[in-house]
Amino acid sequence: MVHGGAGGDGAGCHGHQHHQCSAKGSASAVQSLDELDFDRGIWSAAMNNECDRLRTLVARGHLHDRDSCGYTALHYAARHGHLEACCLLLTAGLGVDEVTKGGVTSLQRAAMMGRDAIVELLLANGANAAHRDADGRTALHRAAEGGHLRCCQLLVAHRADLRQIKDERNQKPFDLVRDHATDRDLLRCLLGVPEADGRGAASTTSS
Repeated sequence: MVHGGAGGDGAGCHGHQHHQCSAKGSASAVQSLDELDFDRGIWSAAMNNECDRLRTLVARGHLHDRDSCGYTALHYAARHGHLEACCLLLTAGLGVDEVTKGGVTSLQRAAMMGRDAIVELLLANGANAAHRDADGRTALHRAAEGGHLRCCQLLVAHRADLRQIKDERNQKPFDLVRDHATDRDLLRCLLGVPEADGRGAASTTSS
């Protein structure tokens, strides 16, 4: 399976990286069957914002189905920025904080991809912004790493203390802002809060 490490989820088990690891023989047969299962399942409907098909699959009892890496339909809809599909799944009763085998939530997927409307929706539906994946990273870490200013603003407005959470490598969201990020200076100003006071004035140097 294609998977972006323990916590970082890349494109998940499917998406734009449809099983590139198997090349021939029995592995190819298993790959083809797995892809067929995915394409027929609720995950592809969510990924493609096919809401009529989503409703049909939900009615048939597939709301809580997971793919082989533990992703729910909400993970796929959130990553691809499909607001209608996300609303449909949440209204149907799919948990907002369901995690993959790598501990990744839909909020983290949305933040990683800069889907600010989805981040806002998930937070409004009670998503745990302080949840840490297997790498110890929160949604704010993922948004900062991706250079997504609006997502960072939404998350900080929701919980300012997220700026102080360190991942398994002892890094705060500030430390993950890339030098070439379009909004680098704004991101560092937003995220660079002194250690002693999470509510204090912003700093442009890492603590």
